Amino acid sequence: MTTKQLTYAAELARTQNFNRAAENLFISQPTLTYQIRLLEDEIGFEIFARSGKGAALTPAGEQFIVTIRSVLTELNKAIENGQNFSSKYKGNINICMPVRSALYYLPQIIMEFAKVYPDISVTPYFIYSGYLERFFAGEMDVTFSLEHQMKRIHDVKKHHLFDSGIYLICKKNDMLSRKRIIRESDLSGRTLMVGNTSPPELKAVQQRLIAGGQYQLFQQSRP
Repeated sequence: MTTKQLTYAAELARTQNFNRAAENLFISQPTLTYQIRLLEDEIGFEIFARSGKGAALTPAGEQFIVTIRSVLTELNKAIENGQNFSSKYKGNINICMPVRSALYYLPQIIMEFAKVYPDISVTPYFIYSGYLERFFAGEMDVTFSLEHQMKRIHDVKKHHLFDSGIYLICKKNDMLSRKRIIRESDLSGRTLMVGNTSPPELKAVQQRLIAGGQYQLFQQSRP
């Protein structure tokens, strides 16, 4: 199945006449007929019902042409975007972010980067799992990651961005929300929900809470 065949089918569906469609496509009518037949043979069903009056779409053909028109539209957009990109930019940097909070820092960084390198674009990707694998595979140029996940990783350049602490999130009307410092004893009898990729510091707190036997911990997982 080629782009030309899909274009031929879309034009024939529009005109419903082999001769008129061939003229609009600047090809011969036998060539159009042959290409449409090849296309139907490949996909395994008839797109058009032929008659002396022209070509009418079959029910399956109607559904097929709707999708084909959408595909051709997206293809033209992709070509146009590629042409615009190639005329404006000489390169692109893919940045992988496992958490959306990283986006807080990105807009200003991109603006400052564009002042120095106006011909290089920056494309952010939000990937919650497997982002390090994609980074090491070369699909991503830059990634945000927790420091403990990169300690044993060599041959990559690392930049320390900021220090993060352990924070307790609770309702505004909870008595804990009025405390500046939350101690483990303040959590007695409560149920905690923690992330499934906790850093070592938080895991240590979790283990102490579990060992005390007074706490229930539910682990939150992403789909």
